[in-house]
Amino acid sequence: MTIRYPNGKLYTPHTSVQKTEKKSKSKDLSFSNRGKTLEDEINEANDYYIKRRLAIIHKKPVPVQIVKVEYPSRSAAVIREAYFRTPSTTDYNGVWNGQYIDFDAKETASKTSFPLKNIHEHQMTHMQQVTEQNGVAFIIVRFSAFERYFIVPYEVLQKAWQAMENGNRKSIPFSTIEEEAYEIPTSYYPRIDYLPIIQQLIDEKCCGFESEEK
Repeated sequence: MTIRYPNGKLYTPHTSVQKTEKKSKSKDLSFSNRGKTLEDEINEANDYYIKRRLAIIHKKPVPVQIVKVEYPSRSAAVIREAYFRTPSTTDYNGVWNGQYIDFDAKETASKTSFPLKNIHEHQMTHMQQVTEQNGVAFIIVRFSAFERYFIVPYEVLQKAWQAMENGNRKSIPFSTIEEEAYEIPTSYYPRIDYLPIIQQLIDEKCCGFESEEK
């Protein structure tokens, strides 16, 4: 099936990272986690939270306009071409402990940095708007080469994005991620229990805000 963006540009799914990850997973990961993408792991965590009434966080549906359908038989329809109706914002949103949570999921095979080309300008604008309304905006990044997971707050992204627009590097060094982001430790189930790390992010933001007021 052909899917296009609102401007008509052909949508091409990202597959290079997943292929790289399959190779590393066969060597490094437990059998129970082989073949899972970051999206699978986040969905697993979200199901866990909902079942235990800890949070309500869902993956956002993507609005698609179907423009070409074929009917090989009366009981079957095959979509041949479609367009995204509007540019996507972020992958996930929901509510936890009275906090609005809004984030995107990103994977990279790089061992040295997170490329900012993985984020779109309209996503940055959306996260800025969420932050202005006192929501919690961030991305969850998986470095597949290390199988390490990080919550990268919007503020860290915004600083790197501004530097890129000023002609500086187009990625966030892994050393900066380790220093300024929040690592999510892995466990058995759910593999990435990210809510406690969001609480850490919120607590540190509140403490920083209070110290600025003083």
